[in-house]
Parts: sequence; C-alpha cells; structure tokens
Amino acid sequence: MADLPELDISRRGMLAGGTATVVIAASPVAAAQDKEPMQADPPAPIPLSFEVNGEKRDLTLDSRTTLLDALREHLHLTGTKKGCDHGQCGACTVLVDGVRINSCLTLAVMHQGDRITTIEGLGTPDRLHPMQAAFVQHDGYQCGYCTPGQICSAVAVLDEIGRGVPSYVAADLTERPRMTDIEMRERMSGNICRCGAYSNIAEAMAQVAGERA
Repeated sequence: MADLPELDISRRGMLAGGTATVVIAASPVAAAQDKEPMQADPPAPIPLSFEVNGEKRDLTLDSRTTLLDALREHLHLTGTKKGCDHGQCGACTVLVDGVRINSCLTLAVMHQGDRITTIEGLGTPDRLHPMQAAFVQHDGYQCGYCTPGQICSAVAVLDEIGRGVPSYVAADLTERPRMTDIEMRERMSGNICRCGAYSNIAEAMAQVAGERA
C-alpha cells in the first residue's frame, strides 16, 4: 500500500477552518432572523347579546375576552373585582342564570343569551339586598376588595343549600343539606379574604339563612 501523504495542519489553520465552517452553517439562520416574523391576523370580533342586571346588553367582542373583562372594561361594571385572574380567589364571582361562577375563567362569548347578575344588580344603596345589609351589620369586610365576590357567592350558597345541592362536607349525599355553619363555610372556601373577616361573613350568612327559615 502506498504511503499516504503527510498532512501539514497547523493549529492556526485548524481554527481558521473551524471558524469558516461555523460562519457557513450559521448564515442561513442569520438570514432567517433578518426576515420579519409573520403576523397572524386577529380573530374577527363576535356579536354578543346577554342580560346583565335585568338589562339586555349588546357587545361586539374579541372571542378571547373573558366575561370579567367584558363586565369591567366594556360595560364599566367595576364592582366585580379582578384579583388573581386565575380562578383562585373568588373576587370576580358573579351569578349566571342564578349559579355562581368565576368570571375570570370563562369567555364572554360562551354566555350568549345568559342572565348575568353582578354585585350592582343585587341591590342599591337605598335598597340593599338582605345579604348586603347583613354584611354591613356584621362588619363582614375590611378592605372591601373581596366583598362583591363574597356577597355574590354567599347569595348563591344559600340558594344551593335550599335546592339540595350536596357539598364536600355532606356525610350522606342522599340527605338534604342543612344551613349549618360548617356547611356554609365549606361552600364559601373558594372566596379568599386576605383581611380574615371569615367569622363575620359566616355570621352575616347565618342571619340571612335564619330569616329565610
């Protein structure tokens, strides 16, 4: 076998060759980065009609708009608060067809034709809802930020118990739930009060429950 020719490769030459390879390999990437990124067209706005606090409201919204933002930013009903925006604090609780939901977790377009009640629709300063009056009487708030969601949720809780909807503390799901302190506290556990007014809130709810009995 013939002898192979000796390769005269210096350290400088090796580095120069490697650099050239990197430049060649990277040049398509650099060229791609110089191009402007493609912009997706925004979704077409969707017409929406629902009833809010007894009044028909018509909106045209981006399909990604949450019910919370529709109420606050488009209908200017700022009583419903934006807390965590992740469905963990309950500050945004509203009633949809009488059922409480976290309005930050649902899209407005999902509620076409629904009946929505916010804290503004429960009562007025001159004519408070019984739950609002009980919160005032028992000092069921401190900073007040969570209070609209607390009150909406409390109203729905008493309705749930009245309709016989079971909860996690029910020992027997076949038995009709009763308006006990532990029952109401369990059902209100999704509404967080950073000021810690839980006992006062429970007292307000117990008063309204007693008035209904």
